[in-house]
This record gives sequence, structure tokens and C-alpha cells, in this order.
Amino acid sequence: MKILVIDDERSIRNALKEILEFEGHQVVLAENGLMALESVASTRFDVIFSDIKMPNMDGIELLEQFQAKGVDSPVVMITGHGSIDTAVECIKKGAFDFIQKPLDLNRLLITLKNATEKDSLVRETKILKKKVSGVQEIIGESEPIIKIKNMIDRVAPTDARVLITGPNGTGKELVARWLHEKSERARMPFIEVNCAAIPSELIESELFGHEKGAFTSAVKQHKGKFEQADGGTLFLDEIGDMSLAAQAKVLRVLQENKLSRVGSDKDINVNVRVVAATNKNLKEEIANGRFREDLYHRLSVIVIPVPSLKERATDIPLLVDYFIKKICSETGKPVMSVDADAMQELCNYGWSGNIRELRNVVERLLILSNGRITKDDVITFAIPA
Repeated sequence: MKILVIDDERSIRNALKEILEFEGHQVVLAENGLMALESVASTRFDVIFSDIKMPNMDGIELLEQFQAKGVDSPVVMITGHGSIDTAVECIKKGAFDFIQKPLDLNRLLITLKNATEKDSLVRETKILKKKVSGVQEIIGESEPIIKIKNMIDRVAPTDARVLITGPNGTGKELVARWLHEKSERARMPFIEVNCAAIPSELIESELFGHEKGAFTSAVKQHKGKFEQADGGTLFLDEIGDMSLAAQAKVLRVLQENKLSRVGSDKDINVNVRVVAATNKNLKEEIANGRFREDLYHRLSVIVIPVPSLKERATDIPLLVDYFIKKICSETGKPVMSVDADAMQELCNYGWSGNIRELRNVVERLLILSNGRITKDDVITFAIPA
């Protein structure tokens, strides 16, 4: 294990180092908070021991700095008899535990064991949650993507309706899935409806369900997507393609939180968070009489615009690397490298099909390139003439 020891007293630092190295651990020493912050910037420690009373930066300030920088290692505070109250305050602010001076060897080792067990459990839980969720990560470090990730973190825990806008192939569905995944509804259903793919005469039955005998082919009762999503999230993709008649009924559900199936006059209460997406300019659609303005205002409590790939071109190398590893893992192929000038060629391309097009191009290059992806491969196989 890697352990960071922070104390302005050399004798304490060296004593801890000797004890911990004897137990087989790697130990890094820091004599003040600034040195500690430099250490955690480059290394992930399994446990951090920190003195509470230090010049320039006390334990509480250091703990706050760790949290601001996303340091998730358990922090054990070292305290003298006169600073117990401060130690308790540190626990309230997120420290794992505290040990008193003079240091007791048994107490030290027990605290270390407990801290590492908790750290291991927390990390395994995070990995398990990621595996269980099965939701693909949002790849990118560009400013627009950072803004979207921050927006998701802020909006997801609420029940606010969200309208996601952007061109086809930009990943609007992925944004919707993360809004659900990070919400209190994550254990409940995420139901997706592609409004553009359902014929207008069937959209009401799909959304609201129907009773047996409601129409010729209604041979049994059918629960619609709103009912299926009860307690969870309903994602209305390409909402701009929904008929005006269906829009009116969706508006009623959003206003009253109740619906009636086709062929029934009985109201059914539903508790659904609606997230919608469109590649159309809905304000233009409203002006042309193709979309209801009142529905627009109901759906757009929060608007998240998703940029085209051209607008976030600095993310292309990360996306290419991600797709190469993913596709090679799925197909059993060895991972190919990409020449620098080939990557530059990919970054310079316009990508009218956005991320969807990029993924297809990467798969094509992996099939047709010989050992590694070169600039000639990109020009020959990827970029249309």
C-alpha cells in the first residue's frame, strides 16, 4: 500500500515511516500541507495520515483542499490531547478517524487496517455500480463536454424536465441515460421512445396504452410507455416529429400526472420524469405551427445543448482511442496504434454524422488498415473524396 504521512515534526514523520515500512508499506513524507497537495496531485494513496496542528495550513484546511481536488483516500488525523475538539470537527468534515499522540502502535495498525478495508470497499462499490449501470461513459475533456457533465451532476438529482438539443449522432441519448443514472430514480425503469420511428396513428397507443378491443388489432390490453416508466424516466427522442394530436395528450399528462388508455375513460396516475430530445429548432417549429408552444415550455425547464463533433474537435483523439479499444475488445483483434498525422487528418475532418460517423470510420479503419492506422489509410478508407 502507498501511504502519505504529513507532520511538521521530523521525529513523528520518521517514526511513522519506520513502523509502516516494517509492515511492508510504501511511505511518502510531507512536512506541510503544500508538500502534501503536491504529492496527492501525482499519486493516489491508500491512506493519508495528517497532523492537525501545522504551520500555514491546519488539518481542517488541508482536508477541505483534498476534497476540492477530488482526493478520495481515507484521511486519519494525528492529534495531541489539546486538539480533540478539532479532531472531532475533522471527522464531521469527512476524515476517517483520528489517533492521539503519543502514538500507540496497536491503535495505529488497527486504524490503518480499518481505513484500508473501508477504502477497498468504497472502490469496489464504485466499480460494481459502474458495471451494473452498463451506461457508457461520456468521453471528452473539451469545455462543452465538461459543461454538460457539470449540468448533469446538478440537474440529475432533481425531477426537473430536461430538453436535450443537438444534431443527429451527437450523443443526446447518452446524456438522457446519465440524467437517469445519477437521479433518485436510477433503480426504476428508463424507457425510451423514438417519436420519429412510430407511425402517427400508433403513437398514442405506444405512449398511453390501449384497452382490449379499442381498435381492430387490439387483441389484449397494452400498457403504454408512460405506464411502463412509472417511477422512473421516460425519454422522448426526436420529440419534434410527434404529431400535434399526440402533443396535446402528452401536455395533459405533464400537467395532471394522469393518463387514460386508448379505448378507456378511466384515469391512471403516473409518476414519470420526462426527458426529451430533438435535432430540430423547436422555436421555428412553433412559428410554423408544427409544435405546441405550451408543450415546449413544459419540456424545457432545463435545456442541455449537445455540441456537434466539429465543435469539440479536441475530443476526437480520446474518442478514437476509446472506440479502438472497445471495438478490438469486442472482436478479439489486437489494439492498433494511430500515426500522429493520421490522427490530425481525423481531427481536421468535418464529421457531418458526428460521433456515430466517427465510430463507423474507426471500425472501417481497423478492418482495412494493416497493423497500424496511417494517414494514407485515413485518406483512402475514411475520408470521402
